[in-house]
Amino acid sequence: MSKIKVMVIDDSAVVRQVITQILSADPALEVIGAHADPVFAMRAMSSDWPDVITLDIEMPRMDGITFLKKLMSERPTPVVVCSTLTGKGAPTTIEALRCGAVEVVEKPGTGVRDAMRQQAGSLVQIVKAAARANVRPLVFRADARSAAGADIGHATAAETGHLATEERGPARAMSETTDRIVAIGTSTGGTLALEQVLSGLAPTVPGMVIVQHMPEAFTLAFAERLDKSCAIRVKQAEDGDRVLPGQALIAPGGRHLQVRRRGAFYYAEVRDGPPVSRHRPSVNVLFSSVAQAAGRNALGVIMTGMGDDGARGLLEMRQAGATTFAQDEASCVVFGMPKEAIKLGGATHTVPLQDIPDVVSGRWRKAR
Repeated sequence: MSKIKVMVIDDSAVVRQVITQILSADPALEVIGAHADPVFAMRAMSSDWPDVITLDIEMPRMDGITFLKKLMSERPTPVVVCSTLTGKGAPTTIEALRCGAVEVVEKPGTGVRDAMRQQAGSLVQIVKAAARANVRPLVFRADARSAAGADIGHATAAETGHLATEERGPARAMSETTDRIVAIGTSTGGTLALEQVLSGLAPTVPGMVIVQHMPEAFTLAFAERLDKSCAIRVKQAEDGDRVLPGQALIAPGGRHLQVRRRGAFYYAEVRDGPPVSRHRPSVNVLFSSVAQAAGRNALGVIMTGMGDDGARGLLEMRQAGATTFAQDEASCVVFGMPKEAIKLGGATHTVPLQDIPDVVSGRWRKAR
């Protein structure tokens, strides 16, 4: 089996050396070049094209964003962004994801050698997953029908009927007494996919709770960017936030997001705790809480991502009476999370990315 060819682009000689050592230690990976900026890299790529590129953002002569846009318009290639940009620089990293980067890895500002070696296993797995990523442009057009809005239960009940699971008493009661809620989980490739979904929704959609695997420093900037580009309100979840129609709450990086029901309303709980399914926030944690709090009133969607986080939680939602969807392989950047959910039996339906706004809005119709 041929090795995965990786090119490292970073203006720090130390970082180039450390990343090269980490990746070269894995027998499945081959670092074919380590360059100080994209200009040098592009010259080398003309004779030996990499399968994956690790890319810094701030570099001399050509910044990472400019290079990324050029790359994705001319010859799309999986890119993993390795960046020290945090705080005020987070929007730049979010822009990199929006321009086609498949994943972001935080690069420590100090103690680079030791810190990066501690996350060596994670970096290797991310690069391997990126090599399998579908980086073809994702085509999306918001359906003008979304402006009209719809109740989510109207379509799903009419089209899917009752699930082949035992209906729980509390779930049956809640279906008559509480609001609808949508839970979405995603990871690698999800930043762009979520923007495509949320920008196609009208303010009449049910309240949404979302876990997007993302480094802690970036989730606030991600939510703020989505809020500016969508008709619905998007915000980073805070403990005690009420889940409201026309609003999406995104789990903060480094903390779990759960949903609790008090009376007739749902509220967000943001909690610390150990990683679950290797992640914090974890999609499994969110989905499991929604299954318990909302039962049949919930709709679950699992989207593009590496690994299996969310598969077990989506099954719990389905067993509690929720209707559940998985993004299909063709439209995923990485099919790992949806694939595992389908394999486990957690997904009622499989749909392409372009159909997910209709799913959330209650307009989706099962193909006959």
